[in-house]
Amino acid sequence: MTLVQLEYIVAVDTYRSFVGAAEKCFVTQPTLSMQVQKLEEMLNVKIFDRSKQPVVPTEIGSQIVEQARLVLQESQKIKEIISSQQQDVVGELKVGIIPTVAPYLLPRVISSMMEKYPDLKLLIWEYTTEDIIHHLKTGVLDCGILATPLADPAITEIPMYYENFVTYLSKNSKLFKKKTIDANDLEDENIWLLNEGHCMRSQVLNICRSTKDNRLQGLTYNTGSVETLIRMVDVNNGATLLPELALAELTAKQLSKVRSFKSPEPVREISLATHKNYIKKRMLNALREEILAVIPKAMKQKKKKDIVGL
Repeated sequence: MTLVQLEYIVAVDTYRSFVGAAEKCFVTQPTLSMQVQKLEEMLNVKIFDRSKQPVVPTEIGSQIVEQARLVLQESQKIKEIISSQQQDVVGELKVGIIPTVAPYLLPRVISSMMEKYPDLKLLIWEYTTEDIIHHLKTGVLDCGILATPLADPAITEIPMYYENFVTYLSKNSKLFKKKTIDANDLEDENIWLLNEGHCMRSQVLNICRSTKDNRLQGLTYNTGSVETLIRMVDVNNGATLLPELALAELTAKQLSKVRSFKSPEPVREISLATHKNYIKKRMLNALREEILAVIPKAMKQKKKKDIVGL
């Protein structure tokens, strides 16, 4: 049994395809299949049910793959020990980030991080919370930047900052003359929401407790873009909720439509999340430090703030 064989069965389980696994492992499909077969022969068990598409592990195969993930994670600690002694941030860091954080945070972080750590390779994908959690558990991602708490025992959360929600109103709204907003004020507003699957949608619904979502005379509009929500309010009236960092992208005219909530203000907790057995601590700490360097001091404290659940 070799680490390469364990890597191959983990890849097949992750991508549910021998072809896809081979591509990700940078080998030919026959080579990968042969090594998986050799491992099965050595163990005298079938790890995968090849009769099904996509390929799925057998009952005992699932247990073997789970143990293989642990073995591979433990083997990587040797490299981490060497890296920690060398005081270097070197290697590949695979990051997943939710779309309502990415455009407002990453442009401030990436350039400085690449300049400071030239031997670090960042691979970044925008995913929903559900996808990030899945990819952390399967090893596709090293870490995620997302709203918490997740209440998942397999995931370790490292809170970084607390981002206020604000209301973005049409100039025709009866709330427009108010300086601050109470959540109850929004009950009679048509609220433009992100589509299903985005954690911010659930958070906004928890704040508003409203069912009037994205409806305009029979229209239901599904979007994953905060910028589209803003445009919808500008053109079609109603209201939406925005994360605080998004305000930096607004024009002076648009900022006049923003109203803060009364204290305690609803906030979302943004954290770095990893699998509980994650080992690339030096790279993770470097990413966390760069993020905190661009976050206003007031957002690093949760005092007198109401964290909204997912």
